[in-house]
Amino acid sequence: MHPDLKEIVYTEEQIQQRVRELGAEIAAEYEGRSLLLVGVLRGAALFVADLARAIDGPVEIDFMAVSSYGSSTKSSGVVRIIKDLDEVIDGRDVLVVEDILDTGLTLKYLLRNLASRKPRSLEVVTLLSKEGKQRVPIDCKYTGFAIPDEFVVGYGLDYAEKYRNLPYIGILKPEVYTN
Repeated sequence: MHPDLKEIVYTEEQIQQRVRELGAEIAAEYEGRSLLLVGVLRGAALFVADLARAIDGPVEIDFMAVSSYGSSTKSSGVVRIIKDLDEVIDGRDVLVVEDILDTGLTLKYLLRNLASRKPRSLEVVTLLSKEGKQRVPIDCKYTGFAIPDEFVVGYGLDYAEKYRNLPYIGILKPEVYTN
């Protein structure tokens, strides 16, 4: 375990097993249809790559980059699109792939933006959902894990661009981000 973590919440094995389960569920739901996965950078990059490999069926991948955190551990509530989609989504089945659902403010903004582009369907898969943190309702069709209201890192999630490469998800020690 990394010394900056107070505990591991989900091991590499647990994450990979759950991603395989989500992939099978999504493949069954979209059977016979082409699916566009929209990964939300940077946190969801590892998740979208593993999820795409776990879906048995036609899948395309595109990315958006949005920001509402900066180097903080709390969302600022101000959302900026840093990188938009390269693909046109009009009439397509779109699945937004998110690393963590926290307050829901960023995702609500993103979903409103994408819905205005008239996709055939627009759903969300999130690896993690923080229990009791949503400030706006988000209908998340697929959820990997529910987690407590702690600051977690690993498997794509970061603090100040560090820890994304950890193969597991752990709780960051408060002294690491409160100094």
